[in-house]
Amino acid sequence: MLSTAILLAAGDLSVWTLVATADPVVKFVMLTLVGFSVISWAIILQRWKKIRAATEQSADFLDFFWSTSSLEEANGAVGRYPDSPIATTFSAGYRELVRLGEVETSTGSGPMGGGVDNVGRALRRASSQSLTDLEKTIPFLASCGSAAPFIGLFGTVWGILRAFQQIGITGSTSIAEVGPHIAEALIATAVGLFAAIPAVMFFNFFATKLKVLSTEINNFNYDFLNLVERHERTRLGRK
Repeated sequence: MLSTAILLAAGDLSVWTLVATADPVVKFVMLTLVGFSVISWAIILQRWKKIRAATEQSADFLDFFWSTSSLEEANGAVGRYPDSPIATTFSAGYRELVRLGEVETSTGSGPMGGGVDNVGRALRRASSQSLTDLEKTIPFLASCGSAAPFIGLFGTVWGILRAFQQIGITGSTSIAEVGPHIAEALIATAVGLFAAIPAVMFFNFFATKLKVLSTEINNFNYDFLNLVERHERTRLGRK
């Protein structure tokens, strides 16, 4: 294989030529960073679709929930919102509420205090599981954003080290001798930034979206528990 210096002397200054003739260590660094970038973009596209569906379906479910006349009707519509964490959370709370109703029927005693606590725990557990599912693989973006520049920096340092070695071997400081290795170093830096910048931007974007969604879930949990408490007080007042 022709050396980078020979190719440059022949007038071939393309980036692809520099990459193809780079030092094996620099090639490994670039390949690693490209792998990071591919994985990051796969996560970005998949999480974008997942979080967008969760946000849109949650808004639709909330509109339906507050317009419906009964919890039974709302629970029957949960299947229409499979990606909504709020719908999933409501379903878990409703199942617990139904279970408590069955316990009350069999024992003849009302589940006022402990029942509301049980429903609250069911809501918190379901909401936590839903958010964990939405956050899955997103931490990799933060890791990529933190590590990729340093991996690229390693390639940069290695390329500069090779440039100094070439100076020591040839005794020449001409650009034809040291330029190729410096160019390799700069390409490694660029690839590192190419992998890191989108990862950091979308990590922050997803973190903001999930924070908003988490607040909406918590607000719904409080509202649902208030409905349960009012229902229990009304039921007990009639006895």
